[in-house]
Amino acid sequence: MKYAKYYLLSLAMIILDQVVKLAVYFNMEMGLPGQIKIFGNWFKLHYTLNPGMAFGMELGSDYGKLILTIFRLFAMTGIAYYLYLLIKKKVHAGVLWSVALILAGAIGNVIDSIFYGVFLNNAPADSSSPWFHGQVIDMFYIDIWEGYVADWVPLLGGKYMALWPIFNVADASIFIGVAIILLFQKKFFGDKKREVSNINA
Repeated sequence: MKYAKYYLLSLAMIILDQVVKLAVYFNMEMGLPGQIKIFGNWFKLHYTLNPGMAFGMELGSDYGKLILTIFRLFAMTGIAYYLYLLIKKKVHAGVLWSVALILAGAIGNVIDSIFYGVFLNNAPADSSSPWFHGQVIDMFYIDIWEGYVADWVPLLGGKYMALWPIFNVADASIFIGVAIILLFQKKFFGDKKREVSNINA
């Protein structure tokens, strides 16, 4: 259980992510016609496909999606091994649980990218192959604000945009894992820093 409990958290989050995505795929209509309001106008379920990275970012070029998927595979493997090393080093449990969440998010979106183009037939029409070109299913929409940005705003001026992008369980898992590490880094790494300071002294 020294190692298993952290990987079990990752597995549980991956299963939750895939269950939610498949439930959306089989039960919701895409876009505005299928949108479901959960809490007023600010939190909705909105089925959309994301060809790029977390929170809708994309990597350009014809091979962008393939490169992104391969990168995700390497990153997923690296995070899984890094988690093993952290457990072995007996770092703070908060870091381990957080990295387990990040690992789950990475794997969750890799599954979409590799398989959904084939099994759900959701690869873009111009993709060279449905394998490794699957689009990620997103559904959680926090509608803080959307509309046209004033022309005078640098870079974004004149564009229609939403203040908060649509995301999924995997994206949320990565975000929460990173946020916990950043928020509690003094608690997680403070003792190690003091140990190094004492040794140097």
